[in-house]
Amino acid sequence: QVQLVESGGGLVQAGGSRKLSCATSGRTFTMIGWFRQAPGKERQFVAAIRQLGGVTYYADSVKGRFTISRDNANNTVYLEMNSLNPEDTAVYYCAAGTTYYTITNYAQQNRYDYWGQGTQVTVSA
Repeated sequence: QVQLVESGGGLVQAGGSRKLSCATSGRTFTMIGWFRQAPGKERQFVAAIRQLGGVTYYADSVKGRFTISRDNANNTVYLEMNSLNPEDTAVYYCAAGTTYYTITNYAQQNRYDYWGQGTQVTVSA
């Protein structure tokens, strides 16, 4: 049974940092990504990392502030978030896929087969 379990969410002050974890089990993946959904908005891509090679991708809104990394030995992917601002407030979801990803589709939600339950990150002003 495939499982993706996020952790690390919580309340943080603007300018602060937070590190999210996504523990996976059940199978191997080609790509693991993070998406987020703010209140009243659609879910959007944040970052992704290829399991083979570790190539990373970021949304422009988080580039330079967020870092995605992986620990393949422990089947865990991390999202380190720095310089947080209230616009980063959202439920953060971990997603994993087994398909072949290209530079044109890694941010598409429908390319990811498995999703975690989400973890809330709230950034106070």
